[in-house]
Amino acid sequence: MAKLVLLSAGMTGRTHELKVDKTTIGRVEDNTFQIAEPSVSSHHCEILLRGNDVVVRDLSSTNGSFINGEKISESVLKAGQVLRLGQIEMRLETDAAAAAASPPPTKKPVDQTMVMQRGVNLSDLDQSARGAGFDSATSGFSKKDNKLNNIFWIIAGVVGLIIVVLILFAIYQVSNH
Repeated sequence: MAKLVLLSAGMTGRTHELKVDKTTIGRVEDNTFQIAEPSVSSHHCEILLRGNDVVVRDLSSTNGSFINGEKISESVLKAGQVLRLGQIEMRLETDAAAAAASPPPTKKPVDQTMVMQRGVNLSDLDQSARGAGFDSATSGFSKKDNKLNNIFWIIAGVVGLIIVVLILFAIYQVSNH
């Protein structure tokens, strides 16, 4: 008989035998297989037994369903593959001597799905920059006009001009003597 064996910390070894044609998995109590963990949606996915195939169908969950790291909407789960729901991982095992499922946890179930953070794609950054009216002239990195800086350069130019005039005057005086 096929069974799901939880691999995630705190739930390691907990199993659920797939005895019926349709098994619902989710965070709330009305699921066939309840996993009271915030990253699991209230009705996350269903497992369908179709002949010898075990099919996983995502139920529009918040954090998605993944088989061996690939996001799925509906796919066959084979023995030994890892199914991830939110942050919870489980492996499908086919063992005729499967142990009975553990009793449901005694802690109070969480009432909202915790959304997992994901990385940012470069294309997302590019899209949001365009959507925000990104313009290099108004990006905050343009050269700023600083009056003090302008005054400094004017004074430096005048002092430099005076030095050049004094040097030329000195050369003229030396050459006339």
